[in-house]
Amino acid sequence: MKTRSHITRRIAFLCVSIVLAGCGYHVGGRGSALPATLNTIAVPAFVNKTPSYRLEQRLTGAVIHEFLARTAYHVVSDPTAADAVLHGEVSSIESAVAVYDSITGRATAMLITVHLKVWLEDRDDKKELYRNNDFVFRQAYELSTDVKSFFDEQNPALGRLSGDFARQLVSAILEKF
Repeated sequence: MKTRSHITRRIAFLCVSIVLAGCGYHVGGRGSALPATLNTIAVPAFVNKTPSYRLEQRLTGAVIHEFLARTAYHVVSDPTAADAVLHGEVSSIESAVAVYDSITGRATAMLITVHLKVWLEDRDDKKELYRNNDFVFRQAYELSTDVKSFFDEQNPALGRLSGDFARQLVSAILEKF
Protein backbone atom coordinates (compact mmCIF):
# COMPACT_ATOMS: atom_id res chain seq x y z
CA MET A 1 0.00 0.00 0.00
CA LYS A 2 2.90 2.33 0.77
CA THR A 3 4.35 1.97 -2.70
CA ARG A 4 1.01 2.66 -4.36
CA SER A 5 0.50 5.96 -2.49
CA HIS A 6 4.14 6.86 -3.11
CA ILE A 7 3.72 6.29 -6.86
CA THR A 8 0.46 8.27 -6.86
CA ARG A 9 2.20 11.19 -5.17
CA ARG A 10 5.04 11.08 -7.69
CA ILE A 11 2.63 11.04 -10.62
CA ALA A 12 0.66 13.95 -9.12
CA PHE A 13 3.90 15.87 -8.56
CA LEU A 14 4.98 15.18 -12.14
CA CYS A 15 1.61 16.37 -13.52
CA VAL A 16 1.70 19.54 -11.46
CA SER A 17 5.30 20.19 -12.56
CA ILE A 18 4.36 19.85 -16.20
CA VAL A 19 1.43 22.21 -15.81
CA LEU A 20 3.48 24.77 -13.91
CA ALA A 21 6.32 24.57 -16.44
CA GLY A 22 3.82 25.86 -18.95
CA CYS A 23 3.60 25.53 -22.65
CA GLY A 24 4.30 29.13 -23.50
CA TYR A 25 0.93 30.33 -22.28
CA HIS A 26 0.67 33.44 -20.15
CA VAL A 27 -1.98 35.77 -18.84
CA GLY A 28 -2.96 38.15 -21.65
CA GLY A 29 -2.27 41.84 -21.31
CA ARG A 30 0.62 41.41 -18.86
CA GLY A 31 3.58 41.51 -21.21
CA SER A 32 4.43 43.64 -24.18
CA ALA A 33 5.91 42.80 -27.56
CA LEU A 34 6.78 46.47 -28.04
CA PRO A 35 10.39 47.68 -27.74
CA ALA A 36 11.62 48.20 -24.18
CA THR A 37 12.76 51.72 -25.10
CA LEU A 38 9.16 52.77 -25.72
CA ASN A 39 7.81 54.82 -22.82
CA THR A 40 5.43 57.34 -24.37
CA ILE A 41 2.71 56.77 -26.97
CA ALA A 42 0.92 59.60 -28.73
CA VAL A 43 -2.70 58.95 -29.61
CA PRO A 44 -3.88 61.86 -31.74
CA ALA A 45 -7.56 62.03 -32.65
CA PHE A 46 -8.52 59.38 -35.18
CA VAL A 47 -9.60 60.51 -38.64
CA ASN A 48 -13.28 59.99 -39.36
CA LYS A 49 -14.14 59.31 -43.00
CA THR A 50 -17.78 58.55 -42.19
CA PRO A 51 -20.82 60.77 -41.69
CA SER A 52 -21.18 59.48 -38.12
CA TYR A 53 -20.87 62.46 -35.76
CA ARG A 54 -18.04 62.27 -33.17
CA LEU A 55 -17.39 58.56 -33.70
CA GLU A 56 -13.64 59.22 -33.94
CA GLN A 57 -13.73 61.01 -30.58
CA ARG A 58 -15.38 58.04 -28.87
CA LEU A 59 -12.90 55.58 -30.36
CA THR A 60 -9.84 57.74 -29.60
CA GLY A 61 -11.01 58.36 -26.03
CA ALA A 62 -11.63 54.65 -25.44
CA VAL A 63 -8.16 53.74 -26.74
CA ILE A 64 -6.48 56.34 -24.52
CA HIS A 65 -8.45 55.11 -21.52
CA GLU A 66 -7.47 51.50 -22.24
CA PHE A 67 -3.76 52.33 -22.58
CA LEU A 68 -3.84 54.24 -19.31
CA ALA A 69 -5.77 51.51 -17.49
CA ARG A 70 -3.80 48.50 -18.74
CA THR A 71 -0.27 49.65 -19.43
CA ALA A 72 2.53 51.68 -17.88
CA TYR A 73 2.96 53.76 -21.05
CA HIS A 74 2.56 57.50 -20.75
CA VAL A 75 -0.10 58.62 -23.27
CA VAL A 76 0.02 62.06 -24.89
CA SER A 77 -1.82 63.70 -27.77
CA ASP A 78 1.20 65.48 -29.28
CA PRO A 79 3.14 63.18 -31.65
CA THR A 80 6.35 65.22 -31.25
CA ALA A 81 6.41 64.44 -27.51
CA ALA A 82 6.22 60.65 -27.87
CA ASP A 83 8.37 57.66 -28.69
CA ALA A 84 5.65 56.13 -30.88
CA VAL A 85 2.45 57.37 -32.54
CA LEU A 86 -0.80 55.42 -32.86
CA HIS A 87 -2.74 56.52 -35.93
CA GLY A 88 -6.35 55.59 -36.54
CA GLU A 89 -8.81 56.08 -39.36
CA VAL A 90 -12.49 55.18 -39.30
CA SER A 91 -13.05 53.91 -42.84
CA SER A 92 -16.75 53.07 -42.78
CA ILE A 93 -19.77 52.47 -40.59
CA GLU A 94 -22.75 50.39 -41.59
CA SER A 95 -26.03 49.72 -39.90
CA ALA A 96 -28.16 46.74 -40.88
CA VAL A 97 -31.23 44.99 -39.59
CA ALA A 98 -30.24 41.89 -37.63
CA VAL A 99 -33.67 40.62 -36.51
CA TYR A 100 -37.18 41.15 -37.82
CA ASP A 101 -40.44 40.62 -35.95
CA SER A 102 -42.15 37.86 -37.92
CA ILE A 103 -45.62 39.16 -37.11
CA THR A 104 -45.25 42.90 -37.82
CA GLY A 105 -42.31 42.74 -40.21
CA ARG A 106 -40.59 45.52 -38.24
CA ALA A 107 -36.94 45.44 -37.29
CA THR A 108 -36.33 44.56 -33.64
CA ALA A 109 -32.54 44.45 -33.60
CA MET A 110 -29.83 46.27 -35.53
CA LEU A 111 -26.17 45.54 -36.12
CA ILE A 112 -23.56 48.30 -36.39
CA THR A 113 -20.31 47.44 -38.18
CA VAL A 114 -17.31 49.76 -38.06
CA HIS A 115 -14.18 49.34 -40.20
CA LEU A 116 -10.96 51.01 -39.04
CA LYS A 117 -7.37 51.28 -40.13
CA VAL A 118 -4.86 51.52 -37.25
CA TRP A 119 -1.09 51.57 -37.14
CA LEU A 120 1.55 52.26 -34.53
CA GLU A 121 4.88 53.60 -35.70
CA ASP A 122 8.11 54.61 -34.06
CA ARG A 123 8.25 58.41 -34.20
CA ASP A 124 11.95 58.71 -35.03
CA ASP A 125 12.55 56.08 -37.70
CA LYS A 126 8.90 55.61 -38.83
CA LYS A 127 9.27 51.85 -38.34
CA GLU A 128 5.90 50.14 -38.13
CA LEU A 129 5.37 48.45 -34.78
CA TYR A 130 1.78 47.35 -35.49
CA ARG A 131 -0.69 47.64 -38.38
CA ASN A 132 -4.21 46.45 -39.15
CA ASN A 133 -5.77 47.88 -42.30
CA ASP A 134 -9.21 46.41 -41.67
CA PHE A 135 -10.02 46.26 -37.98
CA VAL A 136 -13.71 45.27 -37.97
CA PHE A 137 -16.02 45.68 -35.01
CA ARG A 138 -19.71 44.90 -34.65
CA GLN A 139 -22.24 45.73 -31.99
CA ALA A 140 -25.88 44.64 -31.92
CA TYR A 141 -28.65 46.57 -30.24
CA GLU A 142 -32.39 46.19 -29.85
CA LEU A 143 -35.03 48.56 -31.13
CA SER A 144 -37.97 49.44 -28.97
CA THR A 145 -41.26 48.25 -30.43
CA ASP A 146 -43.28 50.43 -28.07
CA VAL A 147 -43.54 53.94 -29.51
CA LYS A 148 -44.29 55.48 -26.10
CA SER A 149 -41.08 54.20 -24.53
CA PHE A 150 -38.84 54.56 -27.59
CA PHE A 151 -35.18 55.16 -26.81
CA ASP A 152 -32.52 55.31 -29.51
CA GLU A 153 -30.05 52.57 -28.61
CA GLN A 154 -27.52 53.39 -31.32
CA ASN A 155 -25.45 55.78 -29.18
CA PRO A 156 -25.10 53.37 -26.25
CA ALA A 157 -24.23 50.62 -28.76
CA LEU A 158 -21.47 52.81 -30.23
CA GLY A 159 -20.17 53.40 -26.70
CA ARG A 160 -19.99 49.66 -26.06
CA LEU A 161 -18.39 49.12 -29.45
CA SER A 162 -15.73 51.76 -28.67
CA GLY A 163 -14.78 50.05 -25.41
CA ASP A 164 -14.64 46.61 -27.05
CA PHE A 165 -12.54 47.97 -29.90
CA ALA A 166 -10.10 49.67 -27.50
CA ARG A 167 -9.62 46.51 -25.42
CA GLN A 168 -9.02 44.41 -28.52
CA LEU A 169 -6.68 46.96 -30.11
CA VAL A 170 -4.49 47.43 -27.03
CA SER A 171 -4.25 43.65 -26.60
CA ALA A 172 -3.35 43.21 -30.27
CA ILE A 173 -0.63 45.89 -30.04
CA LEU A 174 0.84 44.50 -26.83
CA GLU A 175 0.78 40.90 -28.04
CA LYS A 176 1.67 41.74 -31.68
CA PHE A 177 -1.34 39.95 -33.16
